[in-house]
Amino acid sequence: MPITLTMPRLSDTMEAGTVIKWNVKEGDKVRSGDVLADIETDKATMEMQCFDDGTIAKILVDAGKQVKVGTTIAVIAGKNEDVKSVAANAGGGGASGSASPAAAPAKPAAEQAPHALDSARAASSAHDEEHLDDGGGRRLRVSPVARRMAEEQGIDLAAIRGSGPAGRIIKRDILAIGGALAGSAGENLAGAQTAANIPTATALALPKQASGSVAGSPVAALAPLTSRSVALSGMRQTIARRLVESKTSIPHYQVTMKFAMDELLGLRKKVNDSLEAFGVKLSVNDFLVRACALAMAKHPYFNASFAGESIAIHGEVNVGIAISLPEDRGGGLVVGVIRNADQKSLRQISADAKYLAEKARTKGLSMEEMNAATFTISNLGMFGVEHFTAIINPPNSAILACGAAIEQPVVRNHQIAVGWEMQATLSLDHRVIDGAMAAEYLSTLKKLIESPAALMV
Repeated sequence: MPITLTMPRLSDTMEAGTVIKWNVKEGDKVRSGDVLADIETDKATMEMQCFDDGTIAKILVDAGKQVKVGTTIAVIAGKNEDVKSVAANAGGGGASGSASPAAAPAKPAAEQAPHALDSARAASSAHDEEHLDDGGGRRLRVSPVARRMAEEQGIDLAAIRGSGPAGRIIKRDILAIGGALAGSAGENLAGAQTAANIPTATALALPKQASGSVAGSPVAALAPLTSRSVALSGMRQTIARRLVESKTSIPHYQVTMKFAMDELLGLRKKVNDSLEAFGVKLSVNDFLVRACALAMAKHPYFNASFAGESIAIHGEVNVGIAISLPEDRGGGLVVGVIRNADQKSLRQISADAKYLAEKARTKGLSMEEMNAATFTISNLGMFGVEHFTAIINPPNSAILACGAAIEQPVVRNHQIAVGWEMQATLSLDHRVIDGAMAAEYLSTLKKLIESPAALMV
């Protein structure tokens, strides 16, 4: 019997999903465990695995299309089945399961998700493709959006090797060129190609000479900005909804404290030097996770949630770490959860954090790996940000926003010296945590961070 693949429910709140990319094509043989497609849910971009052996007979939903959970998106021919016969009987059922109401008009192209739109156009028929002459008799296959972007940025299409079907030039090719050129200002072309790690044919696409530019000028003429509309992905819609809900329903307030980081940075270097042979490298964030977890165990209202008529104090100390996702996986932000963080060593916390970050940015986190955080840490220190505030991640009662450790003039033992300091700001739910409680928690956190040997035991 043919095997029907339907849009899976990959999160507890998921009602529809978008096929970001198919990793197989019709006629491919697949085995149980193969990754068939990348699916964008309302929370993350995740992999859809195959659970049966067979051959892809028919793909019913194009990349970039959003359909309701349960909609048939592909059909697999089982062993000893005729692939063509299965494909012929599969029909085009994907359209009937569209996430948009049948009576609603189709969204204009400018309102579709940019990455989804480009993938959909790459798989579309010839009527959505333009054929241009490169001036040497060769016909260029280029999508309309790629042509428009190339004109806006002054990029010569004739020097690009397209990555779409049959060498078609699509949006991502233009984006790659734009990024490489932006990163190579003042450098020669070979250096830019190496730094950006882009194909030789792509690297040859230079901006056309602008009419107003000065000959020999090392500064390339900048293309004018254009107005455009970028639709919200499913994940971005969920982020927007949850953050508005958090900010409007939770009475936020902030408390900031500075921490001397000299001892922690010194201890981190010694530990990393000792563990280098074992492939272990602790980050500052690993120390912060453990310090926050130990302080939460001492101050249980920081491990609690507002529950209407009561305050729910949780039995597990689960620290969520905010993870930003790359644009090629839809962008956005997810929170990976380090469970029972107060019971784990720095080495285990480091391993958990690395695993969550890597999986979030490649395969996507499971619901189990994103659920049940009781406190969240958002760290922008690696970007050089000194101070910021964060919005509480419901149902948490607090989130800690950590800035960079900055080397600066400080007062130590009544003397001016050069030292390392970091600012951290708590955003708090005033229904659960009062200002004095926040000050006590930060004082405990300060002692742990400034006497980091306590984090090693």
